[in-house]
Amino acid sequence: MEFKGRRVRRRLEIQIEVNYPSGVQFYSDPPTGDILLTEFDDIASDRLKILRAVEHLNLLGYVKDSDEWINNLYEEFSKNKYFINAADKDSKERVDEIQKARRQDHVSHFILRLVFCRSEDLRRWFVDRETDLFRARLLYASRSGLDLKAFLVANNLKYLIVAEEEQQRKRENLIAGSFHVGEDNIDGMTFYKVPFTDALELVRRKKVFLKAGLAYVPEGDVATLVINSFRTRLSRAVANAYKALPEVESDERLVCLLKDFDKRYIAKDYLSRKPVNIHITPDVIDSLANKSFPPCMRQLNDVLRSTYHLKHHGRLIYGLFLKAAGLSMEDSLTFWRSHFLKIMDEDMFRKKKYAYGIRYIYGKEGMRKDCLPYGCMKIIGHSPGPSETHGCPFRHTDAPLLWQRLAAYGVSQQVIHEIMVLVSKQHYQAACQCFWEALHGVPIEGGIDHPNQFFEESYMLLNGGAQPSQVEYTSGGTSNHPPYDAKSEGPSGRDSIQERSSRR
Repeated sequence: MEFKGRRVRRRLEIQIEVNYPSGVQFYSDPPTGDILLTEFDDIASDRLKILRAVEHLNLLGYVKDSDEWINNLYEEFSKNKYFINAADKDSKERVDEIQKARRQDHVSHFILRLVFCRSEDLRRWFVDRETDLFRARLLYASRSGLDLKAFLVANNLKYLIVAEEEQQRKRENLIAGSFHVGEDNIDGMTFYKVPFTDALELVRRKKVFLKAGLAYVPEGDVATLVINSFRTRLSRAVANAYKALPEVESDERLVCLLKDFDKRYIAKDYLSRKPVNIHITPDVIDSLANKSFPPCMRQLNDVLRSTYHLKHHGRLIYGLFLKAAGLSMEDSLTFWRSHFLKIMDEDMFRKKKYAYGIRYIYGKEGMRKDCLPYGCMKIIGHSPGPSETHGCPFRHTDAPLLWQRLAAYGVSQQVIHEIMVLVSKQHYQAACQCFWEALHGVPIEGGIDHPNQFFEESYMLLNGGAQPSQVEYTSGGTSNHPPYDAKSEGPSGRDSIQERSSRR
């Protein structure tokens, strides 16, 4: 796959040089041919949406391999561009369309390899999501008539079919060693001989007959072996991709396209808009923070109230959040100035360009472009430095301090334990969703993807769309503090999360 052409035109001619006999791919070889740079970005974004949809369904507790899990994933696939869905459906009348779809699947996978190979956390996330995607597609294809034998040969999986004579000799052992094989269905069933190291999952679950270092695997369990092999190969390939990054990044166009792609926010766009029917003012921010702000923003508000200052990234992240939550630029200037002037005079406030920073994010200074508030992925991926207080509390706060802080927010010990389990598994957004549900006593559909989504859902639930001026608040104090310069730096928790188990 080459990325050539005039940079100013940012376009390339497409040449399809690979045929794809199957919609289920092992991605063993990199794609070849040329690709439009705009298509490069589009298909990578589509695949990222798919992987996050896989993650979301897993967090909802669906049992992998179940019909419900697969059907829900394919329903999610249908909401995005067709390359995932069409890649699994063959039709002689649509050969060109199917080949294009499979090519997009192939290319997008390799693009995201380059994106997610950059750290151990990113590699782990990518391999887990891609393996689940492969699992769903393989099982779906198998139920739709995939020729498994041809697939194994095409992907160089040397699993030998057990001859009929040998199968009869070992009949009793095969029945005893295989969980779902019995006297009434073993006849006509195909078994494969594979190295036992390729079937460790089946060995661990005592679901396979072993002899002389070989596992005798019934065809119904071969999918498990294929999935494990896919995961092993992909883990190795992603590690190798990291070694190739210096060569890839010699092309500045790719650097621009791939930079921070893993943090890209792909859900609701909060750019230059206010949540429906919400306009907030400085005098209600403290009360809203205690009732409806996500922990990352509540933490910034608490620090601002106690120290009357935030470092640059904290001001930027919190300022953009308040802007998207419905705070006007004039009110934002009032809010920040009232805090900062408690530790500095007006002259220093102006010289530090704090007011300039606020006007900048509202599109009134500098490039005069509205700035997009940070989504969860970007906040999670942006680690705070020494003495900085921004970041995702579930990712960047030590466990004892996080436990203490959640308890101070009124979350029950039982729910805190559930949150800490999610945090230990690096499910930070799921932990935030768990916190939201503990705070409000009802489930939130679709999960948490953005701090402003957290606030918007909470506010509309608690206030039924009423304006802050029409709601009675009990929290004391007014929050006001100026912006960031260009360079410088509620309700009690419930004992359980309602309906969570019913969704699982």
